[in-house]
Amino acid sequence: MTIELPDAIARYFAADKKSDPKGISECFTKDAVVVDEGNTYAGRDAIEQWMANASTQYSYTVEPFSIAEEGGRVVVSSHLVGNFPGSPVDLRYVFMLRDDKIAELQIVP
Repeated sequence: MTIELPDAIARYFAADKKSDPKGISECFTKDAVVVDEGNTYAGRDAIEQWMANASTQYSYTVEPFSIAEEGGRVVVSSHLVGNFPGSPVDLRYVFMLRDDKIAELQIVP
């Protein structure tokens, strides 16, 4: 099933599919924050490094399968399959958008 994602989120998942840390960081505002696996990454440089580390440590695919709005945030549920502990898993990507960029992203089970 294909879902319609806001542009910034679609760009994020497209860059992730290409394992493009720089492209991913450019989807975010300069002061953006990402929370993933209990770690917080603030700013584009930290976000780029987070994704560079993830893409060298694990091979995975992510497939968004639903989208909802909750309290002003966009929640994208996605199926991840890869060589990481616990695979496969469905995760929720909770996005806060600002000016057609991602201002906040929290990735949770």
